[in-house]
Amino acid sequence: MIYNQIVRAKSENKKLLALLLDPDKVVLENLEGLISKINQSPASHIFIGGSLVENNILDELVIRLKQKISLPIVLFPGDPSQISKEADAILLLSLISGRNPDYLIEYQVKAAPVLKQSPLEIISTGYILIESGNETAVERVSKTRPLDRNNIDYVIQTAQAGEMLGNKLIYLEAGSGAKESVPLEMIQKVSKNILIPLVVGGGIVDLQGIQNAYDSGADLVVIGTAFENNPGFFES
Repeated sequence: MIYNQIVRAKSENKKLLALLLDPDKVVLENLEGLISKINQSPASHIFIGGSLVENNILDELVIRLKQKISLPIVLFPGDPSQISKEADAILLLSLISGRNPDYLIEYQVKAAPVLKQSPLEIISTGYILIESGNETAVERVSKTRPLDRNNIDYVIQTAQAGEMLGNKLIYLEAGSGAKESVPLEMIQKVSKNILIPLVVGGGIVDLQGIQNAYDSGADLVVIGTAFENNPGFFES
């Protein structure tokens, strides 16, 4: 079970890294080169998804990745249309930082019949959007406001509420292409106030940024835009 592996890594203080691939930004003709870069990277997981996925390559993308990559492939969906039974697991996201009922529960209700019939491992995730200095795709699509990056106590409360509601992961998200990443003090304090694994993503642009998030208490760091823009990211 992928979730059990994440929990075990946390207990052993082994840090994890996910590469986030947006199907709308993947060119299948160039996939072999991307796969080579992924296999040379220190990634432990592949996340697949985006705020808007408008092409229809999700199943094909997952199948082709699994032919050449042994890492777990986890869906990171923006809505119920972004589900592929070809993946290994799905982060069932609830946007607990916002108050738009579609992203709190409605999309999960719509996805439930599909997920019930799929072999996917379902990992319930409390998704918390953090203010990052510019409007991100998540903010625009979900029509919710991110939480104030300076109000760390409220972010802690939100994470704790997510944990109490039964979420298996808490995900602090600055957003794709964020100007600023999640504050390190916030990562540190949230990680100390919850028991479940903490995922951090958005606005991390270099290897030092990954290490800083780890040192502050992130159990799993997600890299998306930086790797998309520079597949040689881990060679620098």
